[in-house]
Amino acid sequence: MTATLYINGHFHPEIGVPNGTEAIYAENGIIRALGSLDELQLQLSGRSYTTVDWDGGYVLPGLVDSHMHLSMHGMKLSMLDFTDVRSKHEMLELIRQRTAITPPGEWIVGLNWNENAFTPAVPPLRDELDEITTEHPIYLTRTCFHAFLANSEAFRRAGVHSDTPDPPSGSFGRDSSGELNGWVYEEANQAFVAVQPEPDYATKKEAIRRACKDALRLGLTGAHTEDLRFLGSIDTMLRIHRELREEGLRFRSHQLIYYTHLDEAESLGMRAGDGDEWLRIGAAKIFSDGAIGGRTALLRQPYADDPSTSGMAIHDQQRLNELTARARSLGFPIAVHAIGDGAADMTLQAMEAYPLTGISHLPDRFIHAQVLDRELLERMLRLPLIADIQPRFVASDFPWVLDRVGEQRTEYLYAWKKIIQAGVICAGGSDAPIEPLDPLLGIHAAVTRRHPRHVEPAEGYLPQERLSIAEGVKLFTDGSAAAVSEQAQRGTIAVEKAADFTVLDRNIYEHSQQLLEAKVRMTIVNGEIGYRAD
Repeated sequence: MTATLYINGHFHPEIGVPNGTEAIYAENGIIRALGSLDELQLQLSGRSYTTVDWDGGYVLPGLVDSHMHLSMHGMKLSMLDFTDVRSKHEMLELIRQRTAITPPGEWIVGLNWNENAFTPAVPPLRDELDEITTEHPIYLTRTCFHAFLANSEAFRRAGVHSDTPDPPSGSFGRDSSGELNGWVYEEANQAFVAVQPEPDYATKKEAIRRACKDALRLGLTGAHTEDLRFLGSIDTMLRIHRELREEGLRFRSHQLIYYTHLDEAESLGMRAGDGDEWLRIGAAKIFSDGAIGGRTALLRQPYADDPSTSGMAIHDQQRLNELTARARSLGFPIAVHAIGDGAADMTLQAMEAYPLTGISHLPDRFIHAQVLDRELLERMLRLPLIADIQPRFVASDFPWVLDRVGEQRTEYLYAWKKIIQAGVICAGGSDAPIEPLDPLLGIHAAVTRRHPRHVEPAEGYLPQERLSIAEGVKLFTDGSAAAVSEQAQRGTIAVEKAADFTVLDRNIYEHSQQLLEAKVRMTIVNGEIGYRAD
């Protein structure tokens, strides 16, 4: 038996720890007692235990990211990253530098470019990429992961030409003459993915290792993730996480199953909820639309800044219903990416047509929920679902998103406060690598409704939707636990719950600025130290 006494930590009243708590005692990763140091030491007299000194740190329940992609975050740490790029010229210069050190014929890949953050707000196109190189295929993923840019060599290798028809769930960008301009949308990217070198097992495992270690460094004790599109199979996913645990990595993961892998799940006899304290199987992941940035999120009415389009449905209603029915037949709730109000309506129709009740103890997951209205929110309340929200999107998407959707859709735009007040349980995530993985940045965005680098607008965008710091923290604690029906095991610091703790160097409840300045001192998972700053 492993027994640990944790001492010398501060507990803010908002996290619900009883007054007078000075120490916490845990056995085999489960909290057994909270109280004064003298009281617990007296109770433990004669027993063998280890003492962990928090050195005056501020202790939170273990933070958990409810929506991210461990594999791609791990890959991002070694890829060309445009997150901080602020102009087309700067983006092209980074590509030029990478090309200079890359052998001819090898792929130049990068991610997280966002033309809306550029001055002027214009991305490079195919011809400009061709000016850098015709010997390397270039393929660049937009920050939303729903739009891409490629040069002519990448198009050639993908077998895509000017007369290639658009696939059913995607499209190729074209100029006024009908020529390919470099843009690739949604599932049209599959032709390009298919011709890129497949990462070997060691590369996949290392990506997961890097991501988990980075998450621990940022104070995360666990993550809800979908990685099968990168890892390729459930068997590979299980093997990687098993080996990493055996090698000493301590990080919890809740694995969503991408819908194309449901047959494999069936062959393994796998259902949602299967697993152990380190890895558990979750809902079936489905996409219903794209993203607002590339105008592929499905809206009920056309985009305000481009009336020629209302976005794109990844599946029609019949197919979305069929996928939902298939998941239900195997004992899975569904986790549906739905950003636009059109996609929200389709998603709710599928959930309503195939009720979850009696199929799984886990709820359905409504992912993103960025554009809603009162009627959609009322329908959400009648279903056993949680909303997976990504507060950091507010920092990245405003103010340009206001031009995209128009004033008529702002009442329920990224309306986290309204959703919570209505009674929908919300879980907080980053959608890393689309946004930074740091949960404190996500909480900051929920609280301030603006980017950390900006002081204006002082009240934030749509300030009526600002959350308190306590509400922001709960998204990544109570909310993430509720998303997987683990409120009895995690989400708060209490007796009989897991000894999962995030220890910071300051009190983040004092002011939102503390969220930006706080450093993680220690991350403890299941009673074991997963990260220590020193």
